[in-house]
Amino acid sequence: MVRALSSQRSGGVSAAPYASLNLGDHVGDLPEAVAENRRRLQVAARLSGEPRWLAQVHGIQVADLDVAGSAIPAADGAYTRRPGRICAILTADCLPVLFAAESGTAVAAAHAGWRGLAGGVIEATVCALALDPRTLLAWLGPAIGPRYFEIGPEVRDELLRGDGGAEGAFTVNARGRFMADLEALARRRLACLGIERIYGGGECTHSYHDRYFSHRRDGRTGRQATLIWLEGAAKR
Repeated sequence: MVRALSSQRSGGVSAAPYASLNLGDHVGDLPEAVAENRRRLQVAARLSGEPRWLAQVHGIQVADLDVAGSAIPAADGAYTRRPGRICAILTADCLPVLFAAESGTAVAAAHAGWRGLAGGVIEATVCALALDPRTLLAWLGPAIGPRYFEIGPEVRDELLRGDGGAEGAFTVNARGRFMADLEALARRRLACLGIERIYGGGECTHSYHDRYFSHRRDGRTGRQATLIWLEGAAKR
């Protein structure tokens, strides 16, 4: 059975500006607070083990959690076919994308900010799964919405370079810059791969201060996590 969740910002022990369930250990929060927040997440979600956290670098590397050792992999995607291995993506505006095989035999997660989308992190994650994309289900987690995600023309050009038909995902604003729709861009790329069952979306991190961390809104802030795993005892 496939399980998944996306955390929110309340219920932890971190002080402002990380209040309170910050799960990122790279943002300046106290290490002991992050450790306790991760422990609370594990207990509340009844996880069979610690999520396999990544050192995310806005790239397209995808970690195979079934062969990865104890070191934290530098990657922006992860996949597993073993029960108990938990794929985890940390975000504070970027788009987390989850994947599950309809057979319930494999899951994956990708960190799809604009750099990851432009570089092809969604395509790399689907390729790593080595399954017919038509047998995959995708889910879009909370991310900054098009009302708040302003980019320059150079970023728009990068995003269009890999998807020339995505002009509709951008709107010119009064400053001559662009408001970008990360979800629309991701849905296009998923559809182009042959993934038809796409769920989630619509949760804007910037809009809900009491619910989500948002880097664009707050600058120095925490990170929420989006997890997916196969239910069962962990296999070491």
